[in-house]
Amino acid sequence: MPRTTSTTDAELAHKLSRRNMLGVAAGATAAALLGGATTASATGTGAGSGRGRPVLPPGRLGIQLYSLRDKVSTLGFAKVFEELRRFGYDEVEYAGYSQGSAGPLTLAQLKRLTRDNGLRAIGSHVGYHSSDPKAYTFAQNLTQVLDDAQALGLAHIGTASGPWRYGATVDGWKRCAEEFNYYGAEAKKRGMKFYQHNHAEEFSFATDRPDVRLYDVLLAETDPDLVYLEMDVYWAYAGQFRFSRRADGTPAPFDPLAYVLKQPDRYPLFHVKDGERDDSARDGYRMVDVGDGDIDYRRFISAVSRTHGGRRDHHWQAEHDNPVESLAFARKASAHLHSLRERDC
Repeated sequence: MPRTTSTTDAELAHKLSRRNMLGVAAGATAAALLGGATTASATGTGAGSGRGRPVLPPGRLGIQLYSLRDKVSTLGFAKVFEELRRFGYDEVEYAGYSQGSAGPLTLAQLKRLTRDNGLRAIGSHVGYHSSDPKAYTFAQNLTQVLDDAQALGLAHIGTASGPWRYGATVDGWKRCAEEFNYYGAEAKKRGMKFYQHNHAEEFSFATDRPDVRLYDVLLAETDPDLVYLEMDVYWAYAGQFRFSRRADGTPAPFDPLAYVLKQPDRYPLFHVKDGERDDSARDGYRMVDVGDGDIDYRRFISAVSRTHGGRRDHHWQAEHDNPVESLAFARKASAHLHSLRERDC
């Protein structure tokens, strides 16, 4: 893989200077786009009352199949997809292409099963790198990963692995950004978008530059025409809770929504994952079913949808890492998100 010319620290500082304004000015950006609807409910999303238009854009509700991995493994894709269609889902994001005890399945069969159940395969998560040269990851087997994504007809192919391959320094993340740019360029040749899905730690600070947020390095050093982001909203708010101060105690607030409103075209995909606020927990939240928590998805989805092309260009994937009962979670999440209406102004 060719190594691109390294961006100087001065250039990085210039790039980051615009993004550093997010912490202090992002609220104004969000307010301008949201108008009178920016105030979050004191109890989160609340019931789907009101006579406004649906918050959820039509045809844009998906689910990350990791949430249903137990049912995929035991019942198989066909049975799971039948249920998802019945629950009102439009899309799925794969978390692997096998179905365990349900038996072997070819990619052509998986593509057909998805389509026959009225679902679109919108994306897939694949590992970033591994010490095993035969591993199914972008770094070790890029061509196979892209071949499979293309065979499935995916518009997006990405990773839920963070850019930690070379450590938590600014230079380490620059090196990862170069690799992401390469994967994005190769995906683009096939008509797909490469994306990275965040967890909370991406919002932490560089070990060698404690004034620099690592997520800002990723944004600054990746080409916006080649590398896209899938914001996991829950983990972004967990990052906001955990990393709102630098190591020396200096305040460093940021708003996850403001990141999206600053560059909405970079965020085609979102994970809709909910959390009940708990300041005693490490992440500031405890994960719960979508609709049971305190993350204001009425506000968040409405704001993104009001950007240019926002109701057409963004996709919302319900997710819970460890639901008590996965199909019940899927049904509940769909019902809740479809019930949300714009508030009357």
